[in-house]
Amino acid sequence: MEVLAVLCAQPSAWQHGYAIARDTGLKSGTLYPILVRLADRGLMEACWQDEQPAGRPRRHLYRLTAEGLASATVALADVTPTVRAQARAPLSPRRRLSTLD
Repeated sequence: MEVLAVLCAQPSAWQHGYAIARDTGLKSGTLYPILVRLADRGLMEACWQDEQPAGRPRRHLYRLTAEGLASATVALADVTPTVRAQARAPLSPRRRLSTLD
């Protein structure tokens, strides 16, 4: 859901994977498969940066399609009450351990 929230913050702006990873805290091995699945389902557009900045390779850029934005908005609205409830609930021993990872 973090990926969708980041992409919804600026839905028409192209964003590169490193910025999405930074904003979500996800590692590349988790983030890029999510981005690929979203693109495969037509919920996201992906393209290569037009210009190659000096000293580094071109970046792959991502943004939500109109359908992706609509789906993400619904998904985020559905999950928000659950996330709020979990944040207020005391941590079970299992949840306490998972937050240490």
